[in-house]
Amino acid sequence: MKNEMIVRKLSAYAEKITVYCEGVTYEQFCADSKLAEACVFNLGQIGELANRVDDTFAKAHPEIPWRNIYGLRNRIIHDYEGVNFLLIWQIIRDDLPVLKEQLNRIVETDP
Repeated sequence: MKNEMIVRKLSAYAEKITVYCEGVTYEQFCADSKLAEACVFNLGQIGELANRVDDTFAKAHPEIPWRNIYGLRNRIIHDYEGVNFLLIWQIIRDDLPVLKEQLNRIVETDP
């Protein structure tokens, strides 16, 4: 139950970012500090939650890069050398859709 709830929350945070960035270009993203900060916050939340799944659950779903997601959270939260907006944008554009699809598959297949 705990893991299912975490996966649902992960999916909800990912969906928020998707909605926020719909139709937005990288230039618009960088120019809108509220948008960028909202996305960075939600990515941080995703990272924090990814670290809370049970090890057994994480091993059962190796398609999700749990450690990498938590690593991004650490970079965001600790602001190592500032947040790299290009990296954040690439994650939103390239990785987030894949993550959402994987999370949705888990929700659909795991009781």
